[in-house]
Amino acid sequence: MSDDQNAGSRTLLIVDDDPPFRIRLGRAMESRGFSVQLAEGVSDALTHARAMKPAYAIVDMRLDDGYGLDLVPALREVRPDIRIVVLTGYGNIASAVSAVKTGVVDYLAKPADADTVAAALLAGEDEAPPPPDNPMSADRVRWEHIQRVYELCGRNVSETARRLDMHRRTLQRILAKRAPR
Repeated sequence: MSDDQNAGSRTLLIVDDDPPFRIRLGRAMESRGFSVQLAEGVSDALTHARAMKPAYAIVDMRLDDGYGLDLVPALREVRPDIRIVVLTGYGNIASAVSAVKTGVVDYLAKPADADTVAAALLAGEDEAPPPPDNPMSADRVRWEHIQRVYELCGRNVSETARRLDMHRRTLQRILAKRAPR
């Protein structure tokens, strides 16, 4: 399908295993002119993709029944010109590079607002999406990373401190504070 045909089709598949987020994002994208289909996982997404052949997709990185990046090639088989944005709450450089190598148009950290997601989906081929209006601060990104490692270590402060190469008491002070803005 040519870019002109793709531009005329505003079909969007949203794949996320968090029902409140999926529904809220779906409504927001509908209000921005997209015809939305919601899917909660990889198998559900493939079923919907084969039926609707969406022009756009928003895919969560981690799903209950699989990994969102594994879905990208399957969506491209259904529709080679599909524009895909990956959302993740577990962002890191390695997964961002993997996402770009699979052909996604953007990789956004959750929570991403609907305007940012829509801008990424609709950006031209050689046009980078605009920077977010209100990006996370460096302190917030650091805090998110520490929280993620803490959760992955089963909320074990000593193990988390060892893996982050920081003193245990320093980590305890960070964990006791509220998240920075």
